[in-house]
Amino acid sequence: MVERFAVIKEMNQPTEYQPVSEPPQYEPAPSPVGLIALPETEKLRLAEALQELLAHGSILGLDAGRSALYHWCRQHFEWLREAALLIGLEVTLLHEERLVQALPRVASLRLNLRQDATLVWLALWYAADVRWRDEGEAQAFLSVAELNALLKDQLVPDAVGLLPRGRLREILRQAARFNLIRLSLADSFEDSGIEVLPTIRRVIPFRDLAEWAEAAAAFRQPDAEDELVEPEEEES
Repeated sequence: MVERFAVIKEMNQPTEYQPVSEPPQYEPAPSPVGLIALPETEKLRLAEALQELLAHGSILGLDAGRSALYHWCRQHFEWLREAALLIGLEVTLLHEERLVQALPRVASLRLNLRQDATLVWLALWYAADVRWRDEGEAQAFLSVAELNALLKDQLVPDAVGLLPRGRLREILRQAARFNLIRLSLADSFEDSGIEVLPTIRRVIPFRDLAEWAEAAAAFRQPDAEDELVEPEEEES
């Protein structure tokens, strides 16, 4: 009872009210001058550029459908560079070649190629380097038949056969999707035309043919030829 009475007595004491302090007033932060403050139309253009780089690795200014986007990127390159860094891309503007190219700087964005695809991309680099550096050509063209001969002669001379047509077509379409080549399919697949684009120089950044030869030597081992088989019959 004593404890209960003591509590009641304490509760009956007059209450002293303290004035309630006002919450601190914060000055609004100044509007940022970076990406968040971009006009909506510019944000949409920036999003388009980033999506193009993620999907294809580059923006080709010489392509009619990408010319306007390329010029926007050139005009607002710092915006593009800043936004690309946030998603793990390093962006380069190459105006002489009229392109914007992105390279991944995080593992999750890197492409893991199968061995046969790596062989084909090495062969494409070699064919282009010969035409650009040795022959002084402005553009690098070859046919699928020439690519097959290059694979046989330079990369896997001891292979029994060639890559199946269906698989080679798939690899070339992948290279075209990443803007490494332009592929013009013909009625006969071996007659199809390939233009190797300058973007391949930075995706496969060999300084010269000596570095290429060192990398290509790894594919001359016996176990590097497992996926090369006799060609399929031509699809009807």
